[in-house]
Amino acid sequence: APITLKLCLNQWVICFCHYLVVSVCLPCVFTRIFVGTGVNNTPQNGGHPGDTPVPKEDPDSPHGKVELKKKVTLLRGISIIIGTIIGAGIFISPKGILKNSGSVGISLVVWIACGVLSLFGALSYAELGTSIKKSGGHYTYILEAFGPQMAFIRLWADIIAIRPAGLAVISLAFGQYILEPIFMPCGVPEIAIKLATSIGITSVMYLNSMSTSWTNRIQIFLTFCKLLAVATIVVPGLYMLFKGETRNFENAFEGSNIKLSGLPLAFYSGMYAYSGWFYLNFVTEEVENPEKTVPLAICISIAIVTSCYVLTNVAYYTVMSAEELLASQSVAVTFAEKTMGNFSVAVPVFVALSCFGTMNGCLFAFSRMFYVASREGHLPEVLSMIHVRRHTPLAAVIILYPMTVFQLFVGDIYSLLNFMSFLRWLFIGVAVLGLIYMRYTRPDMPRPFKVPLFIPAIFSLTCFFMVFLSLYSDPVNTGIGFAISLTGIPAYYIFIVFDRRPKWLQKNSLNRSVQIVLEVIPAEH
Repeated sequence: APITLKLCLNQWVICFCHYLVVSVCLPCVFTRIFVGTGVNNTPQNGGHPGDTPVPKEDPDSPHGKVELKKKVTLLRGISIIIGTIIGAGIFISPKGILKNSGSVGISLVVWIACGVLSLFGALSYAELGTSIKKSGGHYTYILEAFGPQMAFIRLWADIIAIRPAGLAVISLAFGQYILEPIFMPCGVPEIAIKLATSIGITSVMYLNSMSTSWTNRIQIFLTFCKLLAVATIVVPGLYMLFKGETRNFENAFEGSNIKLSGLPLAFYSGMYAYSGWFYLNFVTEEVENPEKTVPLAICISIAIVTSCYVLTNVAYYTVMSAEELLASQSVAVTFAEKTMGNFSVAVPVFVALSCFGTMNGCLFAFSRMFYVASREGHLPEVLSMIHVRRHTPLAAVIILYPMTVFQLFVGDIYSLLNFMSFLRWLFIGVAVLGLIYMRYTRPDMPRPFKVPLFIPAIFSLTCFFMVFLSLYSDPVNTGIGFAISLTGIPAYYIFIVFDRRPKWLQKNSLNRSVQIVLEVIPAEH
């Protein structure tokens, strides 16, 4: 009987998730975006009585020119950076550094060192963001320094693989952990995870399509939830540490099995955990007073994240030995069971909220990169158009939706990420190298914020070292990733230089039809 009841419960939850996706979320999104945004659909405007009425204009949408408004304040900038850096990893499996460093003491040193190196990269991007006041992040900086061909290769790898696969993986973690409290102690069925993931992706797309202000407000809320989750780990851990629980820190640097081959892998894991500090540079055009806001937001965010990571690991080591931490499937759950008893049930909810915040921040940033690339002529023109009332880049937001859902249900996402993950560091290193290059080729460029040259030099060398490490440790997958990215070279000449796009894609009538359906127009400058 208990087994039958459990099976019935599983089937009920699956059906309920399916109902939410098919009957609630998707119709709501497509009705609001594609149907309910008509202009002449009321009797007063020449429509018919049965037509869908025009929804009220978003009160956050300012009147005047149709453009992306400067709504990213210092607090919102900090929430974008922190909200995208801190994901599920610090709660579930922060053991890559410990495994490869060989001791508790060395692992904490690596966490701090990676925070410093990430600060070097963030400061380099702060200079780029204040001297090149365009959105788009890596793509824009590579375009300015090395020209359109290399920028297009970066964009090509992003749009065909990296961004959809990355968003799908984060969304899968959200689907897994939002359902885990319902199915405990049993596992969550895969189809239920994918349906819940679809709901999460749809919700994030809808939010980013409807309002920039509400996207940022939700991001601030989710960032506070992440910091609260970190605090629920740090406070009990430090309390026990101050009470004298220091046995796991005794001889922290002794008896370690440090190998030269393991330490670079530890740094690779640490740098990956800090990745996300560059996302504010994707929305530079929407930042209030970017000369001051961008550097300040970056420095504050990196300081907070480094403190959170180091203190969280100190709390883990206070309660658990290194062996227990490496053996745990979910470190935060194990920690909570040892210190807070039944409160451990809340950990999956915190992890799900953390993943949702990362999804929201990443999509907000990605859409601006596609918007800028369209404006530069590297993507269809409609992607650089703005919704007439919402003032959001609607087409650039929803372009990832079909590709992400397709990869979610059809593609081998994790293999794709293995192929492409090293490209992130390659192109970040190229962008920072561009900073050094432009110091000599464009010495008169205004630079409100300027860093010493040794900072970008050290960081770019770190990035290229991690690319070399990927080639050394996994040459097959890295080689496949290189091959996929190099397909951007013929694509650049076919679609951009020779303009051999399919005829149906070149038709102005198609572009106008998409404009009418999405109700978007070119941004006014």
